Amino acid sequence: MKRRQALKVLAGAASVLVPARARPQPAKLPRIGFITFAAAPPFYNAFRAGMADLGYVEGKNVLYHPRFGGGSERLEALAAALVNERPDLIVAAGGPAMRAVRAVSATAPVVFSFSGDPVAAGFANSLAQPGNNTTGISLLSLDLVGKRMELLKEAMPHVRSVGILANPDHPGEQLERKAAIASANALGFENAYFQAQSPAEIDSSMAAITKARLAGLVVFPDALTVTHRQRIAEAALKSQLSAVSGWGEFADSGFLMSYGPNLQASYRRLATFADKVLKGANPGTLPIELPTMVELVVNTRTAQALGHEIPRAIVLRADRVVS
Repeated sequence: MKRRQALKVLAGAASVLVPARARPQPAKLPRIGFITFAAAPPFYNAFRAGMADLGYVEGKNVLYHPRFGGGSERLEALAAALVNERPDLIVAAGGPAMRAVRAVSATAPVVFSFSGDPVAAGFANSLAQPGNNTTGISLLSLDLVGKRMELLKEAMPHVRSVGILANPDHPGEQLERKAAIASANALGFENAYFQAQSPAEIDSSMAAITKARLAGLVVFPDALTVTHRQRIAEAALKSQLSAVSGWGEFADSGFLMSYGPNLQASYRRLATFADKVLKGANPGTLPIELPTMVELVVNTRTAQALGHEIPRAIVLRADRVVS
């Protein structure tokens, strides 16, 4: 009897001394913040599709923390909240979003898509070695604005004057404006500059362009103008303005033409940067990329509504025709 009691005591002591097998802890999923000016960004899904192409499944091996601005006045607060969450990476969609992130953190790892020159805007030290824990894609707006002017003149020879509509709050806008005015002067266009920092200013500037009796319109592509592209296109058509801009989404929404990189493809491409950063690369050592291809999109339906026909030579060169 005493022997059985002793064995029970020893067994109980052993159960106390031998720890239970530790349960495996779930792996911590990498977190990607995504911030943009737009309230309903059209390219967030393109980025996630690019991540899916690389094997990332939301909730399984990656988490997304989107912050959609709905206006520049909210961006810095949204950026501060996002930085405080300490995601593994922040994707800044557009110049205003990039500037907002950098205003609240100089060290957060960032991958960006930016229409202008990231070096001139102060986002990078150089294209080859961006530094600042930052890298991404530049969409060449500064380099392509002159070509858009040339296409407008070729497509609509009767146009002798153009309005230039731009957001002065957009990083790099001053350089792009200088290039646009130089190109307009070289092509013999009378030109006038109009600014828009909000939807209300878009309306007032479009009214001023109409009052000035200008025949063409060159819109700088950025987060504000692409968000309100339909609004601009409808006002331009109502005023019989031949409007051009930088991305296919503008032509799809009623602009006469667009010439520039494919944004959907560019945002899918950003996923390759994100993948490298999540695997340990320092963004500042990854060279900033420039688009290798640009697309010309023409809207023949808009041309007909304006009472003109786009020359066949341009239609044949177009990568896509909206009819």
